[in-house]
This record gives sequence, structure tokens and C-alpha cells, in this order.
Amino acid sequence: MARYRGPRLKKCRAVGTVLPGLTTAATLARPNPPGEHGARRRSKPSDFKVRMLEKQKCRFHFGILERQFQIYVRRASTLKGPAGSNLILLLQSRLDAIVWRLGLARTIPAARQLVVHGHITVNGKRVDRPSFHVSPGDEIGVKERTRTKSVVQDVLQNAAVQVRPSWLDFDPAKVVGKLTSAPERSDMPLELNENAIIEFYSQKL
Repeated sequence: MARYRGPRLKKCRAVGTVLPGLTTAATLARPNPPGEHGARRRSKPSDFKVRMLEKQKCRFHFGILERQFQIYVRRASTLKGPAGSNLILLLQSRLDAIVWRLGLARTIPAARQLVVHGHITVNGKRVDRPSFHVSPGDEIGVKERTRTKSVVQDVLQNAAVQVRPSWLDFDPAKVVGKLTSAPERSDMPLELNENAIIEFYSQKL
């Protein structure tokens, strides 16, 4: 499975904001874009650049490569309702994103690693696909053998007190979370213009 392995804060600086799914950093020490002349780039961005940055913010946050992201955009465009809202719903319903929002991992890449290594269950069955679509009513848990690992125990202690969106329930005693309803757009952890993303792809797909 291909994935980005480079500096994460560099990606955040490229789009001008902290991406909570990619890093645990609270702020950017150097908010300007990376590169020798990054601090000098003060010209007004074009409409194309604005749309591209919104696309990159979303893609980097969820850790999705370009080709897979285009598949999500196509699928969102075929569903009923606004394509932008559909896109956010699909992305927030990914298993790795749900594991992160439950507090079972500090970042989405860390959540993806848990899923790929077979530590996460959905409705009691092991699922090792980060892109697995979680539906309302599904229960997400951690395998019992995994709970004894010291790294996981540290995360679980934080998960017990973490603030979660209203559409997620979590039982610290059983280490089981549940998607009670479809993810809501208002609970996105970063500012995002999803309509600009759809416009970016309007003539490409």
C-alpha cells in the first residue's frame, strides 16, 4: 500500500495550516511555505491555486493518494445531494478516520497502521482495510491481545477522556466505539471548502 513517508509538517506548511489528521502539532513554527523563497511568496493566489490547496488540505489530512481521492470525488458526484457534502461524508466514514476520531490513535497514519496490522475489529470481525466504509450502527473495537501493548495502553488512557463528535459513542471499559449516525459536516476538525474541491475536478473527471 503506497503512502506518504516524508516530513509531515512540510505538508502542513505547504497548505498553510495544521492538519490534525496528519500531525499532533498544535501550531506551525514557520507558517510560510517550505523552500528557499517560501517566505517571499506574497502574491494573491489564483482561483486555481485556491481550489488546489483545498484539495491538498483534504487529501493530506486523510492521507489519501491522488488516484484514490479522484475515485472518492467521482463517487460523491453520483450520490444524491451536494457532491461536496457527500465527499466529506465518505472520507469521514473511512475506518482509519473513525479509529482516529475515537481516540484509538493519535493520527490517521497511526490509525491506518493499527488497521493494516489487524488490530482493529468491526462488529467483532478483524478488518485490515483502512478504506473500509463504516456504516451507522457498526461497532469498532481493539483486539484483546493488542490492548496489552504498552503503546496502545497509553493511547487508550487518553481515549477515555477525549472529546468526540456527537455521532460517535465510546465505552472505555470494553474499548469499543460505535458509529451512531452518519458523520456530520460541522464536526470536521479543520476548515475546508469542499465545494472548491469539486470545482477543481469539475473539468478533470
